[in-house]
Amino acid sequence: MKFLGRLRGNGTLVCGDETIGAADYDLDGYTTRPGEVVASGELRMPAADLQRSFGRRDLRLLTSDGKVFHLRFSGKPSDSRGDAAHVDVTDGLPPAKEWRH
Repeated sequence: MKFLGRLRGNGTLVCGDETIGAADYDLDGYTTRPGEVVASGELRMPAADLQRSFGRRDLRLLTSDGKVFHLRFSGKPSDSRGDAAHVDVTDGLPPAKEWRH
């Protein structure tokens, strides 16, 4: 596994056609094998919005710079009581050569 760098920014968390709310993200990217990029990190948003989104499928973060990250929460449901939660990004990441170290 090789560290690629960090992605930080903000966007809007959606589930299906429903807008959940504004969110900030801070992700660490890695290559796990040639051509495969994965990321995990923190998603911050108002606690009520975070609680509404925990455990749902088809979550996407529409970033302010036009990316679409498919993500899932990787913490426990009790972790949703605050304004931050750990997430894993499952799709939509830039290729390894586009990450800044």
